[in-house]
Amino acid sequence: MSALVTGGTRGIGHAIVEEFARFGAAVYTCSRNKKELDECLEDWKHKGFRVAGSVCDLSIRTQRDKLMEAVSIYFDGKINILVNNAGTSRLKQATDYTAEDFSLIMGTNFEASYHLCQLAHPFLKAAGSGSIVFISSVGGLMSVPSASLYAASKGSSKQLYYKSKFNYCKVILLFNFCVGAMNQVTKNLACEWAKDNIRVNAVAPWIIETSLI
Repeated sequence: MSALVTGGTRGIGHAIVEEFARFGAAVYTCSRNKKELDECLEDWKHKGFRVAGSVCDLSIRTQRDKLMEAVSIYFDGKINILVNNAGTSRLKQATDYTAEDFSLIMGTNFEASYHLCQLAHPFLKAAGSGSIVFISSVGGLMSVPSASLYAASKGSSKQLYYKSKFNYCKVILLFNFCVGAMNQVTKNLACEWAKDNIRVNAVAPWIIETSLI
């Protein structure tokens, strides 16, 4: 079994890489941070895991193209699983977000995930069957006060209040805006690519206090 997991050096992505590897899968991952990636790859090597990776800023289209080229070579043109995990956020009030914030968050969280699905499609199809998993968010299912841009990238319908030292509900607007779009494209791709024996699903975790927040 072969899997591409984006953003695999921290948080949820790191846990996904290790879980796949424990089940014997060959895993490829990526990170913007070379130092973190090298440290993780060395650790996984010592654990006996089959994990490779490369540096990639997923907000940049040309780097996504190069990532998938490397993955295709590593897995000999066939991929069983794509996990769109990588994401980013900038914690601000709605009126404080800039055009740069919008481009970064939507580019990394939504556009990159959709583009990677397009790039991975022929390799998933070549494997005979495939699975795509979007790591969404509870913020894409319930409306978080002052969190619209993150939620729209993942999809919002009910109100949610969460109290923590991060005052999370008041500062994740762009992130939630983004996950709304992610949830919808998950449904569309699941319908369109079923004929190719490719399943597409989204997992929407509750708030997890990783380095992202």
